[in-house]
Amino acid sequence: MQQRRLSRRDFLQTTGAVSLAALLSGCFGVGGQSGGGGSAQSIVVWDISTGNDQKLIQDITAKFNQTHPSIHATVQFFQNDPYKQKLQVAMGAHQPPDIFFGWGGGILKSYIDAGDVYDLTPDLNADPAWRDRFLPSSLGAATFNGHIYGIPNDGVQPVVFLYNKDIFAKYKLSIPQTWGDLLNLVKTVRQQGLQPIALGGASKWTYLMYEMYLVDRLGGPQVFDAIMANQPNAWSNPVIIKANTMIQDLVAAGAFGSGFASVSYDTGQASALLYTGKAAMHLMGTWDFGTILNDDPSFIQQGKLGWFPFPAVEGGIGDPSNLTGVPCNYYSVAKTSKAIQACVTYLKDAVLNDEAVDRRIALGEIPPVQGIENKLSSAPHSDWLLFVYRLVQKAVHFQLAWDQALPPQPAQALLANLDQLFLRQISPQQFSANMNQTIGT
Repeated sequence: MQQRRLSRRDFLQTTGAVSLAALLSGCFGVGGQSGGGGSAQSIVVWDISTGNDQKLIQDITAKFNQTHPSIHATVQFFQNDPYKQKLQVAMGAHQPPDIFFGWGGGILKSYIDAGDVYDLTPDLNADPAWRDRFLPSSLGAATFNGHIYGIPNDGVQPVVFLYNKDIFAKYKLSIPQTWGDLLNLVKTVRQQGLQPIALGGASKWTYLMYEMYLVDRLGGPQVFDAIMANQPNAWSNPVIIKANTMIQDLVAAGAFGSGFASVSYDTGQASALLYTGKAAMHLMGTWDFGTILNDDPSFIQQGKLGWFPFPAVEGGIGDPSNLTGVPCNYYSVAKTSKAIQACVTYLKDAVLNDEAVDRRIALGEIPPVQGIENKLSSAPHSDWLLFVYRLVQKAVHFQLAWDQALPPQPAQALLANLDQLFLRQISPQQFSANMNQTIGT
């Protein structure tokens, strides 16, 4: 198998284990000093991008420095494994970089609660053209109590169903519009001796996609909002019990085959089930398009890959347009920066400017920026790009993956309990009881 392209989901899964000395080595890079250009204000940006993304950021920053002689921005890139710990140590020492890369959610919230992150809301409100440039749903994971603490810096990656068009055509299958349709589809595919849905259960975080969508479709975002607000027994909401019962019914129906717990997404096994014709569907983040394009380009080039959003759930009150996954990644400004306005200028003029948008589209990414339909329609794989863009554009709510929205300890407990739930080792009620114990931790 060819070398795999690192996805945003890969970044989200990294924790790293490095020594404190290694984390503290080198300069933290606090701005406000004279840098390279005489009297120019210096700002330091921390990022974890690699490959073409890294080259894009370097080029955009170099052009920013040329057109803004009073500011000198320097981007320092780090390996994704130790990055979270490095940033945590820097924040704890009150010596963070001026601008730092992040994913929003629980980790960013912990820095906000500690008073370490600058509130960008006044700057965005002072420049409506900048504020309204972004698709509203993309800002949710960096918005807390109505205040915005991060600016999108790359592409959106919602979770959608991918499907094998050859299988659907051979057995005259229709795209499911409701959960009932999906269950009937599972039954039909099983009767043909195929696995209905690929699932990389060995990676565990893949289970979460079903949990998030079913809870949202049944009860809307407020169910998880109550968990985030540390409301007692929030995990015992009847919506969560029902969603987890539906998950176990899906497992019992043979939707994922019998060996899904030993199939890894991270090594490409789950995706391969789809493009080799062993499975009809795969619920996965849109980064999987790039994985398949890398591993079996002919499958996409020959038009064999199809896609559709997670279906509506009968009787649910959640908006069927709602999405889960990775709204995008963000740049945030440290409150201790000595050059905050220079940081804001960098975010406004360099991050996702017109050139950056064009280059990200060329890399197959979908920036969360308004009015780029024409650019997407003229890019390779435009049908895919426009499908994803319009989903995000129309979404009423875009939920960051729960294992990133939650603090680290509850997030790990969530994945462990989901593993047991899918293996039917615990009941939906036991799942809720176990997770209630993590509230507030």
